Amino acid sequence: MSEGKKRRVHSAEFKAKVGLEAVRGVKTVTEIAQEYGVHPVLVGQWKKEILENADALFDVKRGPKPVDESSPEDKLYSEIGKLKMQVDWLKKSLGNESCGAGTMDR
Repeated sequence: MSEGKKRRVHSAEFKAKVGLEAVRGVKTVTEIAQEYGVHPVLVGQWKKEILENADALFDVKRGPKPVDESSPEDKLYSEIGKLKMQVDWLKKSLGNESCGAGTMDR
């Protein structure tokens, strides 16, 4: 068995850097490939990928992110308030039932 070259995995940042340089067109694809030590076919693929997907950068509306007006603390205080109301209601309900049951036994 003969050992071949190991495949290198390039980061997205590296691909973008090389691809953008190819898009600029200041150097040829071959020159860029030699400079970065990659195959010219890869440079061409990365350039093509950038050109095909550049419009996607502008598809998404980039407004401010919706802000959740209630902080986690506010949510907890709200939940505490609801629970207190439920406890009070249950106390009153049970209190009325026990009073009513006590008067009927007498």
